[in-house]
Amino acid sequence: MTAATPSESTPPSTSQGTLLLLVRHGETPTTGTVLPGRAPGLHLSDRGRVQAERVAERLTGLPIDGLYSSPLERARETAEPTGARTGLEVNDNAGLIECDFGGWTGAALAGLTGLPEWQTVQRSPSAFRFPDGESFTEMQERIVAALEVLCAAHAGGVVVCFSHADPIKAAVAHALGTPLDLFQRIVISPGSVSVVSFVEGQAPAVLMVNSSSEPLSGLRAL
Repeated sequence: MTAATPSESTPPSTSQGTLLLLVRHGETPTTGTVLPGRAPGLHLSDRGRVQAERVAERLTGLPIDGLYSSPLERARETAEPTGARTGLEVNDNAGLIECDFGGWTGAALAGLTGLPEWQTVQRSPSAFRFPDGESFTEMQERIVAALEVLCAAHAGGVVVCFSHADPIKAAVAHALGTPLDLFQRIVISPGSVSVVSFVEGQAPAVLMVNSSSEPLSGLRAL
């Protein structure tokens, strides 16, 4: 009997990738001027609602298995058009919530940028904790852990998560293997989509960052 060749004796890997889409909420009346944090009551602006509809349009045709959102209003309002189009329930997930800015919550950015601490926020964020709030390291650990649970729950499927700029930047940096101290170099705009492919036993593959235009129906996990 002829010995089997490696290709005959070892079946090819059939691991199917999980596709994770990270969507930043649409614009609000204070986007770019205030650090809103977790304060309740902030809703999308007219432009933000248009961005939310645009996200839903771009996702049309993608076989979505799960929709998850930060519990804050601006994120849920961005997710709702996608939920309506797909017929899927939008599930709140606390791991996707905005960073806890503590005593800086609600502060005007123009006032914060002049503080000495702002340089640490921009250049050494891993060393910074917001007064009475969360550190960037804790924020990254929180969202990465939440995304790992969601991807495991929808292994081989497509998961769409609606969150906020800093948590998404931190998650993308983690997937890229980028140190947290460099995560401020990543730009995540309102209504944008970033995409990461997860395959068991492999490093994540970042397929798209801060995308705001092209259709997403053709995306596939690597």
